Parts: sequence; structure tokens; C-alpha cells
Amino acid sequence: MIIDLRSDTVTKPTKGMLEAMMNAEVGDDVFQEDPTVNALEKRLAEMFGKPRALFFPSGSMANQTALNLHTNPGEQVICDKYAHIYNYEAGGASFNSGISCRLLDGQRGMFTASQVKDAINPDAFYYSQTTLVEVENTTNKGGGACWDFEELKKIKSICTNHELGYHLDGARLWNALVAKQETTKQYGGLFDTISVCLSKGLGCPVGSVLIGDEAIMKNAIRVRKILGGNMRQVGYLAAAGLYALDHHIERLGDDHKKAKEIGKVLEDLSIIRKVEPIETNIVIFELESHVDENEFISQLADKNIKIIGMGSNKLRMVTHLDYTDEMHERLLDVLNEF
Repeated sequence: MIIDLRSDTVTKPTKGMLEAMMNAEVGDDVFQEDPTVNALEKRLAEMFGKPRALFFPSGSMANQTALNLHTNPGEQVICDKYAHIYNYEAGGASFNSGISCRLLDGQRGMFTASQVKDAINPDAFYYSQTTLVEVENTTNKGGGACWDFEELKKIKSICTNHELGYHLDGARLWNALVAKQETTKQYGGLFDTISVCLSKGLGCPVGSVLIGDEAIMKNAIRVRKILGGNMRQVGYLAAAGLYALDHHIERLGDDHKKAKEIGKVLEDLSIIRKVEPIETNIVIFELESHVDENEFISQLADKNIKIIGMGSNKLRMVTHLDYTDEMHERLLDVLNEF
């Protein structure tokens, strides 16, 4: 039994999801004639109360498209220093859109409206023009932390007053919705564009969707084409997304419960210096300085347990659809042996 907790992207389609994929009705999506893709896009647009949605092969491409739609070369996006668009999208903001990132020093990937206001550049020709604010919920590098919705509303007011775009990287938004008992409509009413991932917590093999207002989304398909993201009979993948929306959202609470139980065991180990607060399915913890990070990972690997190192003696575990109760008990037993 291999226990893989490196990410919630390691999941494989369930039997029911595979059946839905194999039975999908498909067409050529470049001509916008794939009925299953069209159904997925329509459903997600309606869930968030938006007029448009577009299927993408990856969350990074969906985010990069959003950045491009909101900005012009030479402009600037405000985001947290932990933001995925800055840390884990291969410099795409500058390469694809010619923009820079104004990094805020938030807490676990979350910043305040006051910080946003202070970061907006003056209206002078020698400054990069601030045109967009980007938020990530839950925060990946911040350990699956969930934003305070009231603070997101305050940031929206800043964006409105200064005519700034507002984009949500919602790669793990489904986790936040379950943990905070919030709704898709709430987020749809706040953000101009939202990217949601289907291949993390929802267990699909591929796919993210960009959702947004009509004016900002009208060129999304063109940018997707430029980035090489147009596909053909992609309905086989979209069918997995439709299945996941029906069957895999409410169960995210199980992942959160297991993550918190892992955290409690880690907190009791003398070799653990700190466990970050756990709200959803990500567990980030720090080893004591005398413990070798690579040796710790290696010892777990010897017991068929895979986790990921983040550097500086920080490590990460992520619970997910394929992490069973049996695996969970095995992991807790192994951890208690340290």
C-alpha cells in the first residue's frame, strides 16, 4: 500500500467518473460544438452567477489567461508574496503578459484591504500602472488557509474605487466553500474572474475553468488559443468535471477532518517544531533544527509514504480523494513511531 500525500493532484478517476467519461457525448470544442464541454461551462457559469465560462487544460493557463485579459504590458498586479501566480507559474505573468507583480507581505498568503490601498502606484508616468488585484483561496503555500469573506469584500471596494480588476485563483476554492460554508454565488458576485480547478480536491484527471463577466471574458478563447490551450473532443474530460460536481464536493470535509487529525499527531512529536494552523486539506509542519528534512522524508518513503519537502525544514502533506481510512490509520501509526 503506497500512501501518496504529496498533493491532491495525484488522485485517479473513480469507477463512476470513468464510466461518465467513457459515455460522454463529444464534438469539436474549437468550433464550440462539444456538448459536454458546453454543459460544464454553462453549469459552472450559472453556479457562480456569471455569464461566461471556459474550459482549460490547467489552472496555470486559466490564471495566465485572466492576467492577460485584465492587463496590458508594463502594468502591475497586486498579489501576496505566497501567490501561486508568482511562485509556481514559471514567471508566466512577465513572459505571457509583460506585467510585474507587486508582492504584499500577508499572513499565510492573505493580505488586507489597507495593504492593497497602500500598494496602488501613484498615477505618474514613471510608475507601473496598477490594474489588477489577485487573491488565492485557499492559499497553497499558506497551508490551505481560507480568506475572511468580509476582508475580500473590503478589497473589492478598493478595486471598485480605483477601477482595478479583481481575480480569484480558486484552485482549491471548493475546499474553502465547504470549510467556511460559503457559496459560489457569493464569490461570483465579488470577483470579475474566477479560476476553479477540477483536478485537485474534486479528483478529475485534467481541467480547470475560468469564469467571468461578459466584457472581460470575450477574448478568453483567443488568449487560450495563443497559449496553445485549444482542444478538440475534450468532452471526455469535461464529463469528469460534471461527475465531480455531483459527487465530490461535500466529501471534501472528510479530507479536512483527516488533515486535522494528522496535525494533532504531529504536534505531539518531539521532532516537530511547529504545525501550521489547519483549516482544510493541507498540513504544513516544520521539523526541529537538529532533524534532517531529507532523512525524515526518506524514512517515510521506506514505509511507502510519500510527502513533499518545501525547504528550510518545512514539509507538506495533502489529504485527498484517494487517501483512504486504512491509509490514514497506517500513517498515524507510523508517525507515532517517531
